Amino acid sequence: MKKQLPIIAFLLLINCVSAQEVTKDSVANPLQEVVVTGQLEPQSIRKSVFNVNKITRKDIERQAANNLSDLLNQYLNITITPSSGTGRSTVSMFGLDGQYFKILIDNIPVVSDNSVGNNVDLTQINLDDIEQIEIIEGSMGVTHGANAVSGILNIITKKSSMHKWEITTTLQEETVGEEYAMFNKGRHIQALKVSHTLSENWFVSLGFNRNDFSGYLDQRKGKDYTDTDLKRGFTWLPKQQYLGNATINYNKGNFRAYYKFDYLNENINYYNPSVIVTIIPPFEAERFAYDKRYITERLYNHLNLDGRFLGQLHYNVSFSYQKQTRNTDDFKYDLNTKSESENKKTENQSTEILYSTGTVTNFFKDKMADLQLGYEIINNKGFAIVDGENQTSVPITKTFNNYDFFAASEIKVTNAFWVRPGARFSLQSQFDNQYAASLGFRYLLENNIELRTSLGKSYRTPDFEELYSKIKFSGHNFYGNENLIPETSTSYDFNIKRTSILGEGKKLYNAISLAYLDVNDKIDMALVGFAEGTTDPVYQYINISSYKMWNIASNNQFEYNNWSLQAGASLVGISRVIDNGEAVSDDKFLYGFQVNANVSYNFSKQDLQFSVYYKYNGEQQQFVATTENDEAVYKLSEIGSYSFLDASVKKSFFKRQFDATIGARNIFDVTNIQQGIATGGAHTATTDILLGYGRSYFLKLTYNLNF
Repeated sequence: MKKQLPIIAFLLLINCVSAQEVTKDSVANPLQEVVVTGQLEPQSIRKSVFNVNKITRKDIERQAANNLSDLLNQYLNITITPSSGTGRSTVSMFGLDGQYFKILIDNIPVVSDNSVGNNVDLTQINLDDIEQIEIIEGSMGVTHGANAVSGILNIITKKSSMHKWEITTTLQEETVGEEYAMFNKGRHIQALKVSHTLSENWFVSLGFNRNDFSGYLDQRKGKDYTDTDLKRGFTWLPKQQYLGNATINYNKGNFRAYYKFDYLNENINYYNPSVIVTIIPPFEAERFAYDKRYITERLYNHLNLDGRFLGQLHYNVSFSYQKQTRNTDDFKYDLNTKSESENKKTENQSTEILYSTGTVTNFFKDKMADLQLGYEIINNKGFAIVDGENQTSVPITKTFNNYDFFAASEIKVTNAFWVRPGARFSLQSQFDNQYAASLGFRYLLENNIELRTSLGKSYRTPDFEELYSKIKFSGHNFYGNENLIPETSTSYDFNIKRTSILGEGKKLYNAISLAYLDVNDKIDMALVGFAEGTTDPVYQYINISSYKMWNIASNNQFEYNNWSLQAGASLVGISRVIDNGEAVSDDKFLYGFQVNANVSYNFSKQDLQFSVYYKYNGEQQQFVATTENDEAVYKLSEIGSYSFLDASVKKSFFKRQFDATIGARNIFDVTNIQQGIATGGAHTATTDILLGYGRSYFLKLTYNLNF
């Protein structure tokens, strides 16, 4: 901690650098970035009461990011958790996992395996047709309902074009660590996007993307390895995705309507390390393995209507139907003939969503205040196969409904001071009715200083797994709990920003953010007893834990002609009380530190851009359950620090019709980090946490035909 204080002091000092006094008009251009997330009307970042962080299309292209997992790894307070065994990558913020962070596309929460908007697999969110991404940290329960506790990420898709036709085709080849071959090793991406402006009122687009991740062998020997030494298969499972999308947009006068369709098909292949050998008389040997294929399909439909009625009132209404299913295809793989047989396909899990949300705004003509009235309706049908008695499988289907009504207002106290109160009431079919409330302030000072602060109360509802799961193995039983109640939370946020002109072509942007979050009735797995007539322990999800977090972060950006530099730091303290029924953890605050930085330079005459991204994740501490002297205890574990460094060079040719981007990810070659637990005396037990497959290199080629 002492080593981190000088860095924090330096970054805070940057925010106090004196700059010449400027008028608001002199910095108007960099502040006119329009945002829509959580706003009563689309407006500039400067006018927003919320502190909105924006990721532009140029940011996505500089990182050659294909999905959200590629993109978010470099951002403060966000941690990407990949899984080599499932192929999934989920997001956590401030130490809270993806159940507390909501992901939306055009303000509509995205369906996942057992939820809507939460625990979304980031590798399944493609970025080909993205206009920009907006991130708001902190409670957003009033405008976005359940589970928007630590923040929201809203993906804004492209719905218009300056050209009659836009045709974009992309080819990207990437190594996986040191592994690469043209067809069966590495990562291979192909994409096609066609957009057409039919008239001044109509716009249509179609897109297709194929992403083939051929897996990472590491020390394993692959699919067709025939020895019985348990080296068959992959460390990171092969995954192939097909994604398609279509958009139709109609815009005339004050009315706009658009329809968006997305389709995902994903196959993840698990190759069993155990090779079975049987002798077929007289001397032939049959070699085979029992393998699995995990198949995910997602359908996304979104219809939006936006316009005015009664002269001035502005309405915005959306309807969405989404479905995601996860199936398992079990089969026998013959290693002699390299063929499959005895295929058995089972639907393991599905979530089907009927969703609608709408708002009405612009009630007052004088613009001294505005009022937003809204609703949200969700019909969530969940399905899963769970363990039953006598080694049977039992299908469970449940439907959750909620009917929410919310109101928010922005009140202009003075030209510089705005107040935003809001409240939501949620009628729940499964739980007691819930509510959320918030109060936000925005104050513009002289010298282009912006102050924002907010108080929010929100809630998280239990997901399908927490309510109904049943898993039994090795004499242990892990159960869901239908009697769970929603978690409740309170958050406080404060942000100060300053944008300064230091001279011709020089701009300096500084920001400091403070946050505090308190979560009650937190859901965790705990020992609740033993199976009847046995000594087999039974663990169950219960409302037993608590969570507190405070965070201070600094973000600084400097632009000078063709240079752009950014540096930021974040210090977060987390206190958790975990009671697993056998032991209770300490509630002291444990700290984590992050630093990120990026620099880019644009050689404008050569149409060449160079970018470097760096992120340092400091040591982390957390309490983990273990056994000491035959007693269950919580011990403090330490997770080692690590850093990610990415770099890319983008070159445009033929009047920017053709782009070539070459780069490297994870240049420091991080594959895993160690988690150590003191076991008494000078002894420490360590385990490895997989983070990735090491340094990789990529080449991305894009052809743009616009006319």
